[in-house]
Amino acid sequence: MASILITCLLLMFIAYFEPTLPATVIEDLANLHPPSNFNTTIVSNCLKNPSLRYCGSSPMDLDAIFKFTIVASHLCNESKNPNCVESFPKIDLRNRPKITPLYLSFTFFWKYCPITILSIDLSNNSLKGTFPIDVLFCTQIHVLDLSHNGLSGDVPIQRLSCVTNLTILNISYNHFSEIKISDSWFFRRFNSSCFFNSGILPSHGRYKIKAVMLLLGFPLVVVFTVGGLWWLCFRRPDFLPRVLQNERKFTTVMLKAATNGFSKKNMVGKGDGFVMYRGILRDGTQVRIEIYSNNRGNHREYVEECKVLVQLRHRNLVKVYGWCSNRNIRALVTEWIGRVSIETWLSESAPCWKHRYKVLVGVLKAMCYLQEQWPEIGCDIKTSSLLLHENGDPLIARFRVGENSSSNKIHRFGILVLEMMTDQTLQEEFKGDETGFVEYVKMLYPRKLQKVIDERMKLTENTFDETRQTICIGLTCADHQTCQQLSIGQIYNMIIKVHPRTNTY
Repeated sequence: MASILITCLLLMFIAYFEPTLPATVIEDLANLHPPSNFNTTIVSNCLKNPSLRYCGSSPMDLDAIFKFTIVASHLCNESKNPNCVESFPKIDLRNRPKITPLYLSFTFFWKYCPITILSIDLSNNSLKGTFPIDVLFCTQIHVLDLSHNGLSGDVPIQRLSCVTNLTILNISYNHFSEIKISDSWFFRRFNSSCFFNSGILPSHGRYKIKAVMLLLGFPLVVVFTVGGLWWLCFRRPDFLPRVLQNERKFTTVMLKAATNGFSKKNMVGKGDGFVMYRGILRDGTQVRIEIYSNNRGNHREYVEECKVLVQLRHRNLVKVYGWCSNRNIRALVTEWIGRVSIETWLSESAPCWKHRYKVLVGVLKAMCYLQEQWPEIGCDIKTSSLLLHENGDPLIARFRVGENSSSNKIHRFGILVLEMMTDQTLQEEFKGDETGFVEYVKMLYPRKLQKVIDERMKLTENTFDETRQTICIGLTCADHQTCQQLSIGQIYNMIIKVHPRTNTY
Protein backbone atom coordinates (compact mmCIF):
# COMPACT_ATOMS: atom_id res chain seq x y z
CA MET A 1 0.00 0.00 0.00
CA ALA A 2 2.84 2.42 0.82
CA SER A 3 4.53 1.88 -2.54
CA ILE A 4 1.22 2.44 -4.34
CA LEU A 5 0.66 5.70 -2.40
CA ILE A 6 4.17 6.96 -3.19
CA THR A 7 3.70 6.09 -6.85
CA CYS A 8 0.44 8.04 -6.94
CA LEU A 9 2.09 11.04 -5.32
CA LEU A 10 4.91 10.88 -7.83
CA LEU A 11 2.45 10.76 -10.74
CA MET A 12 0.58 13.77 -9.30
CA PHE A 13 3.86 15.68 -8.89
CA ILE A 14 4.95 14.94 -12.43
CA ALA A 15 1.57 15.72 -13.92
CA TYR A 16 1.28 19.03 -12.04
CA PHE A 17 4.78 20.39 -12.47
CA GLU A 18 5.84 18.91 -15.81
CA PRO A 19 4.69 21.74 -18.12
CA THR A 20 6.30 24.81 -16.54
CA LEU A 21 7.63 23.98 -13.04
CA PRO A 22 6.38 27.23 -11.50
CA ALA A 23 8.06 28.99 -8.56
CA THR A 24 5.53 27.48 -6.14
CA VAL A 25 7.12 24.04 -6.46
CA ILE A 26 9.25 24.63 -3.37
CA GLU A 27 6.20 25.71 -1.40
CA ASP A 28 4.24 22.68 -2.61
CA LEU A 29 7.07 20.33 -1.66
CA ALA A 30 7.18 21.88 1.79
CA ASN A 31 3.50 21.04 2.26
CA LEU A 32 4.00 17.37 1.35
CA HIS A 33 4.43 14.92 4.23
CA PRO A 34 5.17 11.19 4.18
CA PRO A 35 2.37 8.69 4.86
CA SER A 36 2.16 7.05 8.27
CA ASN A 37 3.85 3.80 7.19
CA PHE A 38 6.67 5.56 5.24
CA ASN A 39 9.17 4.79 7.97
CA THR A 40 8.51 1.07 7.57
CA THR A 41 9.14 1.31 3.84
CA ILE A 42 12.47 3.17 4.35
CA VAL A 43 13.66 0.65 6.93
CA SER A 44 12.81 -2.16 4.54
CA ASN A 45 14.75 -0.44 1.75
CA CYS A 46 17.78 -0.04 4.00
CA LEU A 47 17.68 -3.71 4.93
CA LYS A 48 17.70 -4.63 1.26
CA ASN A 49 20.36 -2.04 0.26
CA PRO A 50 22.33 -0.58 3.20
CA SER A 51 24.47 1.52 0.80
CA LEU A 52 21.61 3.94 0.24
CA ARG A 53 22.81 7.33 1.52
CA TYR A 54 19.87 8.00 3.78
CA CYS A 55 20.43 4.69 5.54
CA GLY A 56 23.49 6.03 7.32
CA SER A 57 21.76 9.06 8.84
CA SER A 58 20.63 8.92 12.44
CA PRO A 59 18.03 9.96 13.25
CA MET A 60 16.41 9.81 9.84
CA ASP A 61 14.77 12.97 8.50
CA LEU A 62 11.66 11.31 7.03
CA ASP A 63 10.29 14.55 5.54
CA ALA A 64 13.55 15.19 3.64
CA ILE A 65 13.82 11.56 2.51
CA PHE A 66 10.20 11.60 1.31
CA LYS A 67 10.80 14.76 -0.72
CA PHE A 68 14.02 13.23 -2.03
CA THR A 69 12.17 10.20 -3.38
CA ILE A 70 9.66 12.42 -5.17
CA VAL A 71 12.33 14.68 -6.75
CA ALA A 72 14.55 11.69 -7.61
CA SER A 73 11.73 9.98 -9.50
CA HIS A 74 10.82 13.14 -11.37
CA LEU A 75 14.46 13.98 -12.19
CA CYS A 76 15.11 10.45 -13.40
CA ASN A 77 12.28 10.78 -15.93
CA GLU A 78 13.38 14.32 -16.89
CA SER A 79 16.80 12.88 -17.68
CA LYS A 80 15.21 10.31 -20.03
CA ASN A 81 16.60 7.29 -18.26
CA PRO A 82 15.09 4.11 -19.85
CA ASN A 83 13.93 2.40 -16.66
CA CYS A 84 13.60 4.65 -13.61
CA VAL A 85 12.09 1.86 -11.55
CA GLU A 86 15.25 -0.25 -11.83
CA SER A 87 18.04 2.34 -12.05
CA PHE A 88 18.95 6.03 -12.20
CA PRO A 89 22.29 6.14 -14.10
CA LYS A 90 22.44 9.79 -15.20
CA ILE A 91 21.19 13.32 -14.62
CA ASP A 92 20.82 15.04 -17.96
CA LEU A 93 19.59 18.64 -17.71
CA ARG A 94 21.55 20.20 -20.56
CA ASN A 95 19.76 23.00 -22.38
CA ARG A 96 17.13 23.22 -19.61
CA PRO A 97 17.77 26.71 -18.18
CA LYS A 98 14.28 27.04 -16.66
CA ILE A 99 14.28 23.97 -14.44
CA THR A 100 17.99 23.34 -13.78
CA PRO A 101 18.35 26.08 -11.11
CA LEU A 102 15.29 24.65 -9.36
CA TYR A 103 16.80 21.18 -9.12
CA LEU A 104 20.10 22.60 -7.93
CA SER A 105 18.23 24.32 -5.08
CA PHE A 106 16.96 20.98 -3.70
CA THR A 107 19.77 20.41 -1.21
CA PHE A 108 17.91 17.44 0.31
CA PHE A 109 18.07 15.64 -3.03
CA TRP A 110 21.86 16.04 -3.45
CA LYS A 111 22.40 15.08 0.18
CA TYR A 112 20.81 11.66 -0.49
CA CYS A 113 22.07 11.48 -4.09
CA PRO A 114 21.21 8.04 -5.57
CA ILE A 115 24.35 5.89 -5.66
CA THR A 116 23.50 4.64 -9.15
CA ILE A 117 24.08 8.07 -10.76
CA LEU A 118 27.36 8.03 -12.72
CA SER A 119 26.95 11.08 -14.95
CA ILE A 120 25.69 14.62 -14.33
CA ASP A 121 25.26 17.01 -17.25
CA LEU A 122 24.25 20.61 -16.42
CA SER A 123 25.77 22.23 -19.49
CA ASN A 124 24.40 25.13 -21.52
CA ASN A 125 22.02 26.47 -18.89
CA SER A 126 23.34 30.01 -18.37
CA LEU A 127 23.89 29.23 -14.72
CA LYS A 128 25.21 32.12 -12.61
CA GLY A 129 26.93 32.28 -9.26
CA THR A 130 29.56 29.99 -7.81
CA PHE A 131 30.38 26.34 -8.44
CA PRO A 132 27.24 24.20 -7.55
CA ILE A 133 29.05 22.41 -4.77
CA ASP A 134 26.01 20.32 -3.68
CA VAL A 135 26.42 18.07 -6.74
CA LEU A 136 29.66 16.80 -5.18
CA PHE A 137 27.59 14.89 -2.63
CA CYS A 138 27.36 12.42 -5.50
CA THR A 139 30.89 11.17 -4.83
CA GLN A 140 30.50 8.10 -7.06
CA ILE A 141 30.06 9.97 -10.37
CA HIS A 142 32.43 9.48 -13.33
CA VAL A 143 31.32 12.46 -15.43
CA LEU A 144 30.47 16.08 -14.49
CA ASP A 145 29.72 18.62 -17.22
CA LEU A 146 29.20 22.27 -16.26
CA SER A 147 30.34 23.79 -19.55
CA HIS A 148 28.74 26.77 -21.33
CA ASN A 149 27.44 28.53 -18.25
CA GLY A 150 28.26 31.76 -16.45
CA LEU A 151 29.72 30.33 -13.26
CA SER A 152 32.43 32.27 -11.40
CA GLY A 153 34.55 32.21 -8.27
CA ASP A 154 36.91 29.47 -7.12
CA VAL A 155 36.72 25.86 -8.22
CA PRO A 156 36.47 23.64 -5.06
CA ILE A 157 39.58 21.58 -5.74
CA GLN A 158 39.66 19.94 -2.32
CA ARG A 159 36.06 18.75 -2.64
CA LEU A 160 36.69 17.54 -6.20
CA SER A 161 39.69 15.57 -4.98
CA CYS A 162 37.31 13.47 -2.88
CA VAL A 163 35.39 12.43 -6.01
CA THR A 164 37.93 9.75 -6.80
CA ASN A 165 36.03 8.08 -9.68
CA LEU A 166 35.69 11.33 -11.64
CA THR A 167 37.37 10.89 -15.04
CA ILE A 168 35.67 13.62 -17.07
CA LEU A 169 35.29 17.16 -15.70
CA ASN A 170 34.16 19.73 -18.23
CA ILE A 171 33.99 23.33 -16.94
CA SER A 172 34.89 25.13 -20.16
CA TYR A 173 33.26 28.43 -21.12
CA ASN A 174 32.77 29.79 -17.63
CA HIS A 175 34.32 32.62 -15.62
CA PHE A 176 36.08 30.84 -12.80
CA SER A 177 39.02 32.37 -10.93
CA GLU A 178 42.51 31.43 -12.02
CA ILE A 179 43.91 28.54 -10.00
CA LYS A 180 47.02 28.75 -7.88
CA ILE A 181 50.13 27.23 -9.37
CA SER A 182 50.31 24.90 -6.37
CA ASP A 183 46.87 23.45 -7.31
CA SER A 184 47.62 22.84 -10.99
CA TRP A 185 48.50 19.18 -10.26
CA PHE A 186 44.81 18.33 -9.83
CA PHE A 187 43.86 19.15 -13.41
CA ARG A 188 46.54 16.96 -14.94
CA ARG A 189 44.17 14.00 -14.51
CA PHE A 190 41.74 15.59 -17.02
CA ASN A 191 41.94 16.61 -20.66
CA SER A 192 43.01 20.25 -20.97
CA SER A 193 40.27 20.88 -23.56
CA CYS A 194 37.73 20.54 -20.74
CA PHE A 195 39.02 23.79 -19.25
CA PHE A 196 39.04 25.90 -22.41
CA ASN A 197 37.85 29.45 -21.71
CA SER A 198 36.99 28.48 -18.14
CA GLY A 199 39.21 31.12 -16.59
CA ILE A 200 41.07 28.69 -14.33
CA LEU A 201 44.04 27.97 -16.59
CA PRO A 202 47.02 30.21 -15.89
CA SER A 203 47.73 32.51 -18.81
CA HIS A 204 51.39 32.40 -19.80
CA GLY A 205 51.13 35.96 -21.04
CA ARG A 206 49.64 37.12 -17.76
CA TYR A 207 52.27 35.16 -15.83
CA LYS A 208 55.01 36.85 -17.83
CA ILE A 209 53.46 40.23 -17.05
CA LYS A 210 53.15 39.28 -13.39
CA ALA A 211 56.75 38.07 -13.34
CA VAL A 212 57.96 41.32 -14.89
CA MET A 213 55.81 43.34 -12.48
CA LEU A 214 57.16 41.29 -9.58
CA LEU A 215 60.76 41.74 -10.69
CA LEU A 216 60.26 45.48 -11.09
CA GLY A 217 57.67 46.06 -8.42
CA PHE A 218 59.32 44.20 -5.55
CA PRO A 219 62.50 46.29 -5.58
CA LEU A 220 60.38 49.44 -5.87
CA VAL A 221 58.28 48.35 -2.89
CA VAL A 222 61.47 47.66 -0.93
CA VAL A 223 62.93 51.03 -1.92
CA PHE A 224 59.76 52.92 -1.02
CA THR A 225 59.36 50.98 2.23
CA VAL A 226 62.95 51.59 3.27
CA GLY A 227 62.67 55.19 2.13
CA GLY A 228 59.46 55.65 4.11
CA LEU A 229 60.97 54.12 7.24
CA TRP A 230 64.09 56.26 6.82
CA TRP A 231 61.91 59.37 6.45
CA LEU A 232 59.94 58.46 9.58
CA CYS A 233 63.00 57.66 11.66
CA PHE A 234 65.29 60.48 10.56
CA ARG A 235 62.96 63.22 9.31
CA ARG A 236 59.57 62.94 11.02
CA PRO A 237 59.96 60.63 14.04
CA ASP A 238 57.01 62.45 15.60
CA PHE A 239 54.77 60.29 13.37
CA LEU A 240 56.09 57.13 15.04
CA PRO A 241 54.34 55.59 18.07
CA ARG A 242 55.34 57.45 21.22
CA VAL A 243 57.24 54.45 22.61
CA LEU A 244 59.56 54.59 19.56
CA GLN A 245 60.16 58.34 19.67
CA ASN A 246 63.20 60.11 21.04
CA GLU A 247 61.26 62.96 22.64
CA ARG A 248 64.41 65.04 23.18
CA LYS A 249 65.73 64.97 19.63
CA PHE A 250 64.12 67.12 16.94
CA THR A 251 64.86 67.17 13.22
CA THR A 252 65.06 70.10 10.82
CA VAL A 253 61.93 68.88 9.05
CA MET A 254 60.03 68.78 12.35
CA LEU A 255 61.08 72.35 13.17
CA LYS A 256 60.14 73.54 9.69
CA ALA A 257 56.72 71.97 10.07
CA ALA A 258 56.30 73.54 13.51
CA THR A 259 57.20 77.04 12.26
CA ASN A 260 55.54 76.87 8.85
CA GLY A 261 58.88 76.73 7.10
CA PHE A 262 60.60 79.20 9.46
CA SER A 263 58.23 81.90 8.25
CA LYS A 264 58.75 85.53 9.21
CA LYS A 265 55.29 85.47 10.74
CA ASN A 266 56.56 82.98 13.33
CA MET A 267 59.80 84.85 14.05
CA VAL A 268 59.60 86.41 17.53
CA GLY A 269 63.13 87.64 18.10
CA LYS A 270 66.61 88.03 16.74
CA GLY A 271 69.96 88.56 18.45
CA ASP A 272 73.68 88.20 18.06
CA GLY A 273 74.08 84.79 16.41
CA PHE A 274 70.57 83.48 16.96
CA VAL A 275 66.98 83.74 15.72
CA MET A 276 63.91 82.78 17.76
CA TYR A 277 60.65 81.33 16.41
CA ARG A 278 57.35 80.38 17.87
CA GLY A 279 56.24 76.92 16.81
CA ILE A 280 53.53 74.32 17.33
CA LEU A 281 54.55 70.66 17.47
CA ARG A 282 52.49 67.88 15.95
CA ASP A 283 50.87 67.09 19.33
CA GLY A 284 49.77 70.74 19.71
CA THR A 285 52.48 71.80 22.18
CA GLN A 286 53.58 75.42 21.71
CA VAL A 287 57.36 75.84 21.78
CA ARG A 288 60.08 78.45 21.49
CA ILE A 289 62.74 77.49 18.95
CA GLU A 290 66.11 79.21 19.19
CA ILE A 291 68.27 78.67 16.09
CA TYR A 292 71.98 79.51 16.23
CA SER A 293 73.85 80.78 13.19
CA ASN A 294 77.34 80.12 14.53
CA ASN A 295 76.67 76.37 15.04
CA ARG A 296 77.85 76.57 18.70
CA GLY A 297 80.75 74.12 18.42
CA ASN A 298 80.81 70.64 16.97
CA HIS A 299 77.88 68.28 16.90
CA ARG A 300 78.94 66.00 19.75
CA GLU A 301 79.75 68.83 22.14
CA TYR A 302 76.47 70.57 21.41
CA VAL A 303 74.41 67.42 21.97
CA GLU A 304 76.17 66.79 25.27
CA GLU A 305 75.36 70.35 26.34
CA CYS A 306 71.69 69.89 25.44
CA LYS A 307 71.50 66.61 27.32
CA VAL A 308 72.44 68.58 30.42
CA LEU A 309 69.96 71.40 29.74
CA VAL A 310 66.93 69.09 29.41
CA GLN A 311 67.53 67.97 33.01
CA LEU A 312 67.07 71.45 34.48
CA ARG A 313 64.03 71.78 36.75
CA HIS A 314 63.27 75.07 38.48
CA ARG A 315 60.26 77.40 38.53
CA ASN A 316 62.42 80.30 37.33
CA LEU A 317 64.01 78.39 34.45
CA VAL A 318 62.35 77.83 31.10
CA LYS A 319 61.82 74.10 30.52
CA VAL A 320 64.03 72.70 27.76
CA TYR A 321 62.24 70.09 25.61
CA GLY A 322 65.08 69.07 23.33
CA TRP A 323 67.47 70.01 20.58
CA CYS A 324 68.26 69.74 16.88
CA SER A 325 71.83 69.25 15.69
CA ASN A 326 73.09 68.39 12.22
CA ARG A 327 75.37 69.81 9.54
CA ASN A 328 73.08 72.70 8.75
CA ILE A 329 71.45 73.72 11.99
CA ARG A 330 71.84 73.95 15.76
CA ALA A 331 68.63 74.67 17.64
CA LEU A 332 67.22 74.50 21.15
CA VAL A 333 63.51 73.79 21.74
CA THR A 334 61.98 75.14 24.94
CA GLU A 335 58.52 75.75 26.34
CA TRP A 336 56.63 78.76 24.99
CA ILE A 337 56.14 81.45 27.62
CA GLY A 338 55.28 84.42 25.49
CA ARG A 339 56.98 87.42 23.98
CA VAL A 340 57.14 89.62 27.11
CA SER A 341 60.75 90.16 28.17
CA ILE A 342 61.78 91.97 31.34
CA GLU A 343 63.05 94.81 29.17
CA THR A 344 59.64 95.23 27.51
CA TRP A 345 57.89 94.90 30.85
CA LEU A 346 60.01 97.63 32.44
CA SER A 347 59.50 100.09 29.59
CA GLU A 348 55.78 99.53 28.97
CA SER A 349 54.26 98.49 32.30
CA ALA A 350 56.12 100.73 34.77
CA PRO A 351 56.02 98.08 37.53
CA CYS A 352 56.24 99.02 41.19
CA TRP A 353 59.35 98.49 43.30
CA LYS A 354 57.92 95.43 45.03
CA HIS A 355 57.34 93.59 41.75
CA ARG A 356 60.80 94.52 40.47
CA TYR A 357 62.30 93.24 43.70
CA LYS A 358 60.33 89.99 43.34
CA VAL A 359 61.80 89.52 39.86
CA LEU A 360 65.34 90.01 41.20
CA VAL A 361 64.76 87.43 43.94
CA GLY A 362 63.37 84.94 41.43
CA VAL A 363 66.37 85.34 39.12
CA LEU A 364 68.76 84.97 42.04
CA LYS A 365 67.00 81.79 43.21
CA ALA A 366 67.46 80.27 39.76
CA MET A 367 71.13 81.30 39.80
CA CYS A 368 71.58 79.65 43.21
CA TYR A 369 70.00 76.45 41.86
CA LEU A 370 72.34 76.41 38.88
CA GLN A 371 75.38 77.17 41.01
CA GLU A 372 74.58 74.37 43.46
CA GLN A 373 73.27 71.70 41.06
CA TRP A 374 74.82 72.60 37.69
CA PRO A 375 77.82 74.87 38.26
CA GLU A 376 79.03 74.36 34.69
CA ILE A 377 75.92 76.03 33.27
CA GLY A 378 75.89 79.77 32.68
CA CYS A 379 72.85 81.86 31.87
CA ASP A 380 71.95 85.09 30.13
CA ILE A 381 70.28 87.46 32.61
CA LYS A 382 70.14 90.59 30.52
CA THR A 383 66.73 92.25 30.66
CA SER A 384 66.26 91.57 26.95
CA SER A 385 66.77 87.81 27.49
CA LEU A 386 64.80 87.27 30.69
CA LEU A 387 61.11 86.42 30.19
CA LEU A 388 58.12 87.18 32.38
CA HIS A 389 55.56 84.47 33.06
CA GLU A 390 51.89 85.42 33.15
CA ASN A 391 51.93 84.82 36.92
CA GLY A 392 54.66 87.47 37.32
CA ASP A 393 57.59 85.07 37.83
CA PRO A 394 60.83 85.77 35.94
CA LEU A 395 62.22 83.00 33.74
CA ILE A 396 65.78 82.52 32.56
CA ALA A 397 65.46 81.40 28.97
CA ARG A 398 69.01 81.31 27.58
CA PHE A 399 71.82 79.08 28.79
CA ARG A 400 75.41 78.26 28.02
CA VAL A 401 77.24 75.14 29.20
CA GLY A 402 80.86 75.64 30.23
CA GLU A 403 80.57 79.09 31.81
CA ASN A 404 81.46 78.34 35.44
CA SER A 405 82.90 81.70 36.49
CA SER A 406 80.96 82.72 39.60
CA SER A 407 82.39 86.26 39.55
CA ASN A 408 81.11 86.88 36.01
CA LYS A 409 77.64 85.69 37.02
CA ILE A 410 77.65 87.98 40.09
CA HIS A 411 78.86 90.94 38.01
CA ARG A 412 76.08 90.36 35.49
CA PHE A 413 73.50 90.18 38.27
CA GLY A 414 74.76 93.53 39.63
CA ILE A 415 74.17 95.13 36.22
CA LEU A 416 70.65 93.60 36.18
CA VAL A 417 69.88 95.14 39.60
CA LEU A 418 70.93 98.60 38.45
CA GLU A 419 68.92 98.29 35.21
CA MET A 420 65.84 97.23 37.18
CA MET A 421 66.02 100.21 39.55
CA THR A 422 67.23 103.12 37.45
CA ASP A 423 65.59 105.38 34.94
CA GLN A 424 65.20 104.09 31.38
CA THR A 425 66.41 107.39 29.91
CA LEU A 426 69.65 107.10 31.82
CA GLN A 427 70.20 103.60 30.50
CA GLU A 428 69.69 104.77 26.95
CA GLU A 429 72.33 107.49 27.46
CA PHE A 430 74.88 104.89 28.54
CA LYS A 431 73.79 102.22 26.06
CA GLY A 432 76.82 100.18 25.09
CA ASP A 433 78.90 101.72 27.91
CA GLU A 434 78.33 99.40 30.83
CA THR A 435 81.33 100.66 32.81
CA GLY A 436 80.28 104.30 32.40
CA PHE A 437 76.75 103.43 33.53
CA VAL A 438 78.00 101.75 36.72
CA GLU A 439 80.42 104.56 37.51
CA TYR A 440 77.73 107.18 37.08
CA VAL A 441 75.34 105.43 39.50
CA LYS A 442 78.21 104.91 41.95
CA MET A 443 79.02 108.63 41.75
CA LEU A 444 75.48 109.61 42.74
CA TYR A 445 75.19 106.99 45.50
CA PRO A 446 73.87 107.51 48.11
CA ARG A 447 72.98 111.16 48.41
CA LYS A 448 71.77 111.89 44.89
CA LEU A 449 70.11 108.57 44.04
CA GLN A 450 66.84 110.30 43.19
CA LYS A 451 68.49 111.48 39.95
CA VAL A 452 68.92 107.88 38.72
CA ILE A 453 66.02 105.97 40.34
CA ASP A 454 63.04 105.27 38.06
CA GLU A 455 60.46 107.73 39.35
CA ARG A 456 57.62 105.62 37.95
CA MET A 457 58.03 103.33 40.96
CA LYS A 458 56.51 106.13 43.11
CA LEU A 459 58.53 105.24 46.17
CA THR A 460 57.51 105.96 49.75
CA GLU A 461 60.04 106.69 52.45
CA ASN A 462 60.29 103.00 53.34
CA THR A 463 60.48 101.72 49.77
CA PHE A 464 63.04 104.38 48.89
CA ASP A 465 65.29 103.07 51.62
CA GLU A 466 64.79 99.50 50.37
CA THR A 467 65.58 100.65 46.85
CA ARG A 468 68.76 102.32 48.11
CA GLN A 469 69.82 99.06 49.79
CA THR A 470 69.09 97.11 46.61
CA ILE A 471 71.16 99.54 44.49
CA CYS A 472 73.97 99.21 47.00
CA ILE A 473 73.95 95.44 46.49
CA GLY A 474 73.87 95.98 42.73
CA LEU A 475 76.94 98.27 42.86
CA THR A 476 78.73 95.75 45.06
CA CYS A 477 78.06 92.94 42.58
CA ALA A 478 78.94 95.07 39.56
CA ASP A 479 82.36 95.96 40.98
CA HIS A 480 84.88 93.59 39.35
CA GLN A 481 87.13 93.45 42.39
CA THR A 482 84.43 93.02 45.02
CA CYS A 483 82.41 90.40 43.10
CA GLN A 484 85.38 88.02 43.12
CA GLN A 485 85.16 87.86 46.90
CA LEU A 486 81.43 87.05 47.01
CA SER A 487 79.37 83.94 46.33
CA ILE A 488 75.92 83.78 44.82
CA GLY A 489 74.65 82.40 48.11
CA GLN A 490 75.96 85.44 49.96
CA ILE A 491 74.29 87.76 47.46
CA TYR A 492 71.01 85.91 47.97
CA ASN A 493 71.22 86.35 51.76
CA MET A 494 71.90 90.05 51.27
CA ILE A 495 68.94 90.52 48.92
CA ILE A 496 66.33 88.74 51.05
CA LYS A 497 67.21 90.92 54.04
CA VAL A 498 66.11 94.02 52.12
CA HIS A 499 62.44 93.06 52.19
CA PRO A 500 61.86 89.71 53.95
CA ARG A 501 58.05 89.78 53.52
CA THR A 502 58.39 89.47 49.73
CA ASN A 503 60.39 86.25 49.85
CA THR A 504 57.58 83.82 50.65
CA TYR A 505 56.59 82.91 47.07
